[in-house]
Amino acid sequence: MISLLNLIVGILKTPSILVGLIALVGLVLQGKPLTDVIKGTIKTIMGFLILGAGADLIVASLSPMGQIFEKAFHITGVVPNNEAIIAVALKDFGTPTALIMALGMVANILIARFTRLKYIFLTGHHTLYMACMIAVMLTIAGFSGSMLVIVGSVLLGLTMAVFPALAQPFMKGITGDDSVAFGHFSTLGYILSGYIGKAVGKGSKSTEEMELPKNLSFLRDSSISISLTMMVIYLVLAIAAGNEFVSTLSDGQNYIVFVLIKAIAFAGGVFVVLQGVRLILNEIVPAFTGISEKLVPNAKPALDCPIVFPYAPNAVLIGFLFSFLGGIVGLVLLWAFKGVFALPLILPGVVPHFFCGATAGVFGNSTGGRKGAMIGAFANGLLLTALPALLFPLLATLGFAGSTFSDADFATLGIILGGASKVLSPTVITCIIFAIVILLVGHNFVAKKED
Repeated sequence: MISLLNLIVGILKTPSILVGLIALVGLVLQGKPLTDVIKGTIKTIMGFLILGAGADLIVASLSPMGQIFEKAFHITGVVPNNEAIIAVALKDFGTPTALIMALGMVANILIARFTRLKYIFLTGHHTLYMACMIAVMLTIAGFSGSMLVIVGSVLLGLTMAVFPALAQPFMKGITGDDSVAFGHFSTLGYILSGYIGKAVGKGSKSTEEMELPKNLSFLRDSSISISLTMMVIYLVLAIAAGNEFVSTLSDGQNYIVFVLIKAIAFAGGVFVVLQGVRLILNEIVPAFTGISEKLVPNAKPALDCPIVFPYAPNAVLIGFLFSFLGGIVGLVLLWAFKGVFALPLILPGVVPHFFCGATAGVFGNSTGGRKGAMIGAFANGLLLTALPALLFPLLATLGFAGSTFSDADFATLGIILGGASKVLSPTVITCIIFAIVILLVGHNFVAKKED
């Protein structure tokens, strides 16, 4: 039983296998020939593996940058990191997390089937992280045993449908159609960027409309512009940190050569991610038609944040830089008010600010061009500082004092559940969650009658 559960969890938290299975089911439901089923399934898995390889290359190239930043500016604090907090939490919450994750995906399908939230969340690792966060926070609220699993599963299913629904109006503007949804749990930062873009970006040209002199036209190639920008950033930080410290990270390699290679590797990672996304889109959208037609009419696959990167590659870089800048400003504000608020100093994590900031840049650009990308991503950076700082004390009550969740949706839902645990009983919290589901189902039933 345990080995079977481990197999199921292993499949569910591995994005390439999970989405490959979804593609397989969709193609089979459409009655496609065996050759098409095999080809579509393998290409979908391959696309996610390529995307993952690109993401790993980005993470590897950015990891030293965070340490160099801390050394250069002599700052210590908490670096929000989903993987770190999950690694600690799963030691005590492994079983409820696994059950909540598996049943939460079933709940997501049922909610998509019987409500107007027609979104199937396919980002497996974020589903695992959210399941773990829910297990932890519901435990703080007084839940245990079967009620912890049941209520946690329903709540997870709701989040997997609600957050893609919030992002979908912006996704239409980014992709130009309604066939793909967005599944990444930092959605609140992205839609904030989108709304800010609407407010400030009137008349602002897109980040992709670069007007450059002829001799600088090569900068229109995003791989070149990203490489050069990251070279400048890395060189400034490396010089500030000093050759001696950087050499401890480079295994003796010359520190200038080391940071130049890391900068170009970062751009290479972005390039690989874009190729993986294109392959996924070419396969998963047609395959998902089968599920949409047979199991959940009009369902849309909600996919990981790099799915939007090809639509505005320049906004990806701009979003990262301005989100990181927002993180630095947020850090300064936390330091300035540390005597007023008993909150930890949140250091800007380079990896979350890249993936979340880049995505915020694309969302902001879709509604407000360059201004939207810059200001929207900056606001996202402030959010990635403030929310983890507010969540940190709640997690510390269970002994998780070393880190906190980095992305906006994890932190927001955690703060809400933590606040609710102080004033509401488990029974009241359960009633509220189930009442929301009943209202969504009822609204769908009424709306169908009116259609």
